[in-house]
Amino acid sequence: MTDSATVHTTVGWGVRDTFVMVWRNLTVIRRVPQLLVFSFVQPVIFVFMFRYVFGGAIQVPGGRYVDYLMPGVFVQTVAFGAINTAIGLAEDQNKGLLERLQSLPMGHSAVLGGRVLADTVRNVFIVLLMLAVGFMVGFRSHTSVLQVAAGVAVMVLFGLALSWVFALIGLFVPNGEAAQAAAFPLLAPLVFASSAFVDPRTMPGWLRWWAERQPVSITAKGVRSLMLGGPEFPSDYVWGSIAWSLAIIAVMAPLAALKYRRS
Repeated sequence: MTDSATVHTTVGWGVRDTFVMVWRNLTVIRRVPQLLVFSFVQPVIFVFMFRYVFGGAIQVPGGRYVDYLMPGVFVQTVAFGAINTAIGLAEDQNKGLLERLQSLPMGHSAVLGGRVLADTVRNVFIVLLMLAVGFMVGFRSHTSVLQVAAGVAVMVLFGLALSWVFALIGLFVPNGEAAQAAAFPLLAPLVFASSAFVDPRTMPGWLRWWAERQPVSITAKGVRSLMLGGPEFPSDYVWGSIAWSLAIIAVMAPLAALKYRRS
């Protein structure tokens, strides 16, 4: 067999192993639907809280607060959804499953890739449900269906990038509880000190500098650009979000793979 044929066969087996792991992780969700239900309940609570409790006191330039809010909630949903990657890997490691998988004749990348892709599929489903919730509470897109779909794609790519961050965290902690505890201090300043819920121009100067430049804010503004349009949210934010996502993947995916091989 030639070297190129060997590489082709190896890649083919790796892809197959990855999809086997994706199916395994999605089967867990199907058998324990509460995992999906509670992933959906949390962002719905945020929607109702900010829409009906705080929304009357928050002003945003150039439009209705509900239209400003929902893209931020969508991004927050995929960000917090990425924690499931850390929890799932930590639990598999705690139960000894990762050791058993490492002893099998399968690609090492399949375990991490399968987990990340399965959580990405779950994120797509949750985002689509959240879009329906958004329209129920008054959110309206000012652009085309294709642009809304592009906004969903930008969010999903960002969630995929964060999943690699939490994959690395999940391999460092002993169990799911520790993974959740380790993830929140990282996500809190990203999600809440951002433009997801309020305009950063209302923040103190030092906090505004951070809120306007960090990846959650850039992604939220990119989604608003695609779903709302207008001069407030130029298309530069879309490319900025994609650049952030690809950079995070380029750094964190190899680190997670290295940590898994050394586990």
